Amino acid sequence: MRKLVYYIATTLDGFIAGPDGADPTGPDGFWPLPADYIQHIATHYPETLPAPARAALSVTAEGTHFDTVLEGRRSYEIGLKAGITDAFPHLRHLVFSRTLHESPDPAVELVATDPARTVHDLKRQDGKDIWLLGGAELAGALYQQIDRLILKVGALTIGTGVPLFSHTFDPRAWKLTDHTVLDSGAAFLTYDRPAESTTT
Repeated sequence: MRKLVYYIATTLDGFIAGPDGADPTGPDGFWPLPADYIQHIATHYPETLPAPARAALSVTAEGTHFDTVLEGRRSYEIGLKAGITDAFPHLRHLVFSRTLHESPDPAVELVATDPARTVHDLKRQDGKDIWLLGGAELAGALYQQIDRLILKVGALTIGTGVPLFSHTFDPRAWKLTDHTVLDSGAAFLTYDRPAESTTT
């Protein structure tokens, strides 16, 4: 069965963006991207690079992890503000929103129904794993459906901002199954949820 994987960049203190929710790696962002970090993604997770980055880096690899990406409206609108209607044309792209009534791109599927039910159905379809891009509200709504966390941990703290999850208090145990620490100080940490605590 396909897994739902929350593959996300986070600061050391657990934030995925600043208080304004804007792209922290953008032109006005606070999050510099080291060369070894970008190279690691291009080598091991090429399908998670947005189309402009893939073009700039001459990345054509299909990737082995994901063939579907899920994101919430706020995350999707970061790309829209940059003039990008589909940052991942090489993946099936679903955006969860109850306020967007027409997709800005014919290849982007809008979903207004329960995210958990949608993921339940997606997991039973053939294909590679499902990438949960974010943001925090969608991750919170899908908290019990997440099978794996891949945290791209930046070597910085920001004090406050958008957390990994917008969710009620619900402690869960995870098992570290892989880790890579780069010379720049960034780390890629993979955690799997024990099978008995996974909800599909």
